[in-house]
Amino acid sequence: MITAKYGAASVLESLPLPAEVLADLSELDAATNERKIAENGGNGVIGLGELLFGVPEAHVVNAAFTHPGPFGGRFHGSQRGAWYAGFEIETSVAEVAFHKRRFLADGRIQGQHAFDYIDFLADFSGWFHTLNPAEQESCLQPDPVPQCYGSSQALANKLLFEGALGIVYSSVRRPSGTCIACFRPALVFHPRRGRKYRLTVEAGADTVESQAITA
Repeated sequence: MITAKYGAASVLESLPLPAEVLADLSELDAATNERKIAENGGNGVIGLGELLFGVPEAHVVNAAFTHPGPFGGRFHGSQRGAWYAGFEIETSVAEVAFHKRRFLADGRIQGQHAFDYIDFLADFSGWFHTLNPAEQESCLQPDPVPQCYGSSQALANKLLFEGALGIVYSSVRRPSGTCIACFRPALVFHPRRGRKYRLTVEAGADTVESQAITA
């Protein structure tokens, strides 16, 4: 699930500005946007040969790998991202809601807040690593975030450089669910848009209200 505002190739597309102003803003965006820098060969960690071009939703897939975040995620570091997905929509909702509640708590934002997301679907084929019992114990710690990512990021980095495609693992935020972390953009096959959802969450609460707002 991806925040709805990032579904467009660029947020500039929605701005009602003259063409020449948009051109200048686009040039500035290209110079500061990590995805566009990578797509122009400026990323030393993920090369042009790995990214997607000329296929629907390529910008969404590429963004997952080129915007890793300052602390990374459970199975990626701060230099190279990964494509995360839940096998079930309920799992994706639980994972996204957890991080949105953390965002509200960190910002000391009280009350319930609604956020719109697009459920992006994709197909995967290949041999993905599954965690053994010891790896499950060390890599699926629920907190504290991001400190609990140390072991899982180390494993992911090792697997990545050994040529692994990614990892299939039990969801930390919904133990009955299953997640995938794909290491290779080209393996995110047939990315496409599913439903749009509105998630309502509150800092300090463990619940989430999920409503499909488009078919």
